[in-house]
Amino acid sequence: MKRKASAVWNGGLKDGNGKMSSASGVLSDTQFSFSTRFENGIGTNPEELIAAAHAGCFSMAFSAELEKAGYSPESISTNSTLTFEKTDAGFTITTIHLDVVASVPNISEDDFNKIAEGAKGGCPVSRVLNAEITMDAKLA
Repeated sequence: MKRKASAVWNGGLKDGNGKMSSASGVLSDTQFSFSTRFENGIGTNPEELIAAAHAGCFSMAFSAELEKAGYSPESISTNSTLTFEKTDAGFTITTIHLDVVASVPNISEDDFNKIAEGAKGGCPVSRVLNAEITMDAKLA
C-alpha cells in the first residue's frame, strides 16, 4: 500500500509560497507559506497535517484494539496538539499530546486506559518518525 502527496515551493523561505496536493484529491493545491507555518497565516502547514493524521490514526487504532478486546466503541474523539519549537538542532516536533474522549459501553477504567496506551504505541503515525526515509534527489 502506498500513499502519495506532493508539494511545490516557489521563492525564498520568508517571501515564498507553496502548494500541497494529495493523490486522493482531498488536498488540491492547498496553500502554505512561512506565515502559515511560523506565524498565524491562513492556510495549512506540515505540522498541522501530521497532528490531524495522528488524531485520525489513533482513533482508528483505538477502535480496532477495543474490538479485539471484545468491546464495541460507540465513538472516539481525539484532539492532537503538536508542539513545534526551535531547539539546538533547529525547528523540531518535540511533542504530540492526544486528548481522547470515548464512549465505550461496559468497559472498566483500567481496561480503557490499558487499551488506549496500547493503541497509542501501535498507531502507525505514532511510529512514523522511526520509519526508514529514502530519497532520490535530482537537480533540474
